[in-house]
Amino acid sequence: MRMSERPSSRTSAGLPVELTRYRKRWPGEGAVVDEFQALLDERVDDTPAHAFMRERLGGHFTASSWLVDAGGARVLLTHHRKLGRWLQLGGHADGDTDLAAVALREAEEESGLSGLVVEAGLFDLDRHWIPERGDVPGHWHYDARYVVRATAGEAFVVGYESLDLAWRDIAAIQADLAADESLRRMARKWLARHP
Repeated sequence: MRMSERPSSRTSAGLPVELTRYRKRWPGEGAVVDEFQALLDERVDDTPAHAFMRERLGGHFTASSWLVDAGGARVLLTHHRKLGRWLQLGGHADGDTDLAAVALREAEEESGLSGLVVEAGLFDLDRHWIPERGDVPGHWHYDARYVVRATAGEAFVVGYESLDLAWRDIAAIQADLAADESLRRMARKWLARHP
């Protein structure tokens, strides 16, 4: 789906279907699917939308992109300004329940790239702790990850959220024992699809 073609927001009805498909594809990751489903099932005023707001301080949905080059051998990573680590591009849903659209939007905003295309379906799920920062207490991010492809060039622009950006070889990430474990997991998944 191209950014210009996507609706501004869909309901979260698609996420339960995506979670079911993800569980079937990755049966060993049932525990994380259960955590995502529990957050999705939580309701306030008969709506699940609060789980998509960063103001839900116990934890909330975020979305990120496994942003691959046209050849599929490299992924664009950010040296995250707040966390000081190399990670995939992504961010808060801020009320948007279409997490694929959030992943695409964040990839565009954080990379400056145009012509990005998001693949349908969840690529990876990760629940991780975000430490306290300023007046924001520590909390959980329920991060839905999607494959996003660069189709119109690779000349990125480093934005204010990043210390740096870099295209990294996916096979090297998978082999790097010092890399973030969730990056290594995504690299393994990608390489299993694209040996």
